[in-house]
Amino acid sequence: MTNKLIYLDNNATTKVDERVLEAMLPYFKEEYANPSSMYNFAKKSADAIKQARGVIKDFVNAQSEKEIIFTSCGSESANTAIRGVLNYNKTRKHIITSAVEHPCVLNLYKALEKQGYKVDYIGVNSNGELNLEELDAAINEDTALVSIMWANNETGVINPIEKISQIIKSKNKETKFFVDAVQAAGKIPIDVQAAGIDLLGISGHKFHAPKGIGALYVNSKTMITPLIIGGHQERGKRAGTENTPYIAGLAKAAELAIDGLNYEATEIKRLRDKLETGIVSRIYNARLNTGAAQRVPNTTNIGFEYIEGELILLHLSDLGICASSGSACTSGSLEPSHVLRAMNVPFTAIHGSVRWSLSRFTKEDEIDYVIEKLPGIIEKVNSISPYQKELAALKALRGE
Repeated sequence: MTNKLIYLDNNATTKVDERVLEAMLPYFKEEYANPSSMYNFAKKSADAIKQARGVIKDFVNAQSEKEIIFTSCGSESANTAIRGVLNYNKTRKHIITSAVEHPCVLNLYKALEKQGYKVDYIGVNSNGELNLEELDAAINEDTALVSIMWANNETGVINPIEKISQIIKSKNKETKFFVDAVQAAGKIPIDVQAAGIDLLGISGHKFHAPKGIGALYVNSKTMITPLIIGGHQERGKRAGTENTPYIAGLAKAAELAIDGLNYEATEIKRLRDKLETGIVSRIYNARLNTGAAQRVPNTTNIGFEYIEGELILLHLSDLGICASSGSACTSGSLEPSHVLRAMNVPFTAIHGSVRWSLSRFTKEDEIDYVIEKLPGIIEKVNSISPYQKELAALKALRGE
């Protein structure tokens, strides 16, 4: 065991930036009023929310601040968008999504199937790229909603959102398009107007805001039925006393993310590529699961053939290195990743796949440490694998 901490699981959650925490603190202490109250003391809280709404509007390039709804997380944003669209227009019973969506979307659709909805799950190729021809063919007159994630949480693969929107609108202009942008926000630019998106969800804890705050963009031409009914907050679209400190934190995190997009695209990508190359070049049974697919700059998914990923993660943890075998929402499952299954990752690698995800706090010496220590870990795990013949053949094939 070690006191060292190298955190490379930023797609699960991120460290709260100190500047975000500083922006939140006044609304826990001096400015604690309920922003819906009428007296002067509540004005600063109300103003903070108004200002934050403007920041998030700019963050996603919405047309109006009225198109931004604050939520508690990405899952709530997704549920509000999907249920909201379907409950507003109950005559249409067809939905389209991808086979590699986050569990907060896939499990909701499984529940909706039991309520009589027909759901088409569009496949991906071996790199994790969406089959656009299959998507095109699936859209019909009864299609109420298409929901496709912008960037995959396990692989980082980016979907061509603008092209998907064009396909949808060319087939059925009444079909709404929801985008789960939880893993894209703060990593790549988001422009809901240019991309032709009707609804889009984000979650603050994926880009250095705290857990428990998110936002949903709903364009002015899209009507939804609220998921949470009660008071007048969020123009009746999401009842409940506004979480002022967390909303202020989300806005500050968004401002910092906008300023840091170039750093994401250059330095974080450089460190990610260094980690990726360092692992694959040094470990004979390592393979990059995403091939040449376009990805967000911080994410790589590497399979280690003929060994178990859980053992790798335990040995990494002993050295203070945090990584993941997939989505944090499915970490307790022994089933192989549904994303990697959809990509037809070989059975020899699917159980031994590890996701590495960096952030602006990742340092070069941390990457060097992982590259130094990981080969020994893999060698140790290889030595107890029941597939010794297969490993020997793979080693010979790759000239080791």
